[in-house]
Amino acid sequence: MLKSVMLGVLMAGTIRVAAQDTLLVRGASPDLYLTHSVKKGETWYSLGRAYGLSPKEIAARNKMDMAAGLSLGKSVIIPLNKNNFVQTKNAGSGVRPVYHRVAEKETLYRIHVNYGKVPLDNVREWNRLAGDGVQKDAFLIVGYVKGNGQSIILPQSSAAAPEEAVVVKNTENRPAPPVAETKQATPPPAPAPETKPAPKAQTPAPENRPAVVESQPAEPRQVEKAPTSIGRAPEVPEGGFETMFNQQTSNGRDVTKEKGPGSWFKSNAVVGSGKYYALHNTAPRGTIVKVTNPLTGRSIYAKVLDAIPQLKANANLIIKLSDAAQDALGSTEGRFYCELSYEELR
Repeated sequence: MLKSVMLGVLMAGTIRVAAQDTLLVRGASPDLYLTHSVKKGETWYSLGRAYGLSPKEIAARNKMDMAAGLSLGKSVIIPLNKNNFVQTKNAGSGVRPVYHRVAEKETLYRIHVNYGKVPLDNVREWNRLAGDGVQKDAFLIVGYVKGNGQSIILPQSSAAAPEEAVVVKNTENRPAPPVAETKQATPPPAPAPETKPAPKAQTPAPENRPAVVESQPAEPRQVEKAPTSIGRAPEVPEGGFETMFNQQTSNGRDVTKEKGPGSWFKSNAVVGSGKYYALHNTAPRGTIVKVTNPLTGRSIYAKVLDAIPQLKANANLIIKLSDAAQDALGSTEGRFYCELSYEELR
């Protein structure tokens, strides 16, 4: 009985420490730092071991006297400098990742400048990015801090909606960065882009137009009637939607481009068939839209069926895709950042 109780206490303590493992960097180069909340029994010397710095250096940064000790719960600034902060591609062992939370309209180049001109190739490799696209509220590794890691880190505060950090599980020597989710207090780890096996060849059954499971607005948008209306399966010509896209855009020369958030609607389209469908507010019915996920570098071609219903859940969306395309784009999120190309409207 006693062993069971002791085991439970040990497990609870492990979970509590792990739940605060995410290190969020603050400030801008050359004044980068972390914020540490003092735990019971911690001293200047234990902080020094935890973050690879001398205790005097930490005390001096906080303008505190080492002789006074540390009070429980006090916030202590941990400087990041050449002594304890590593931004080389091969950071080595005994280090922990330090994260930056992407702000609105922030670019990979701006992050590179703010964090000591950390090499862009390093940031891409650490975070498994296929290109330079970054999404608001994503968590990106910008370097590694030395030390034994016995610490609690306060998350970077946000003026609009403060959030707390959570566990970043060490499944590899260098973990994948966590990604913030809407209405979630803690950022979960971001899934790495997966390379899915090619679907087995199959004889396509007579195509049924994907049924859009979506409530219609009180006053539906008035659109010109077209042969491919809701409830009828559009035909896919030989060569598929990519061939039609090239015909409509003169092989990609005459295109309109958009960037912004997309989402999904449930449909009866077959996963892996390459026949994807879309809702879009300005492209006419029958337009073929090339949709690219910049975080994975994957693209698909989708045929526009109708406009996006004017519902609160669809606010700010630039496109809704049939859920069969989710796998092909390598996205696991309900909303995703995408880039669109389609026939230029004249």
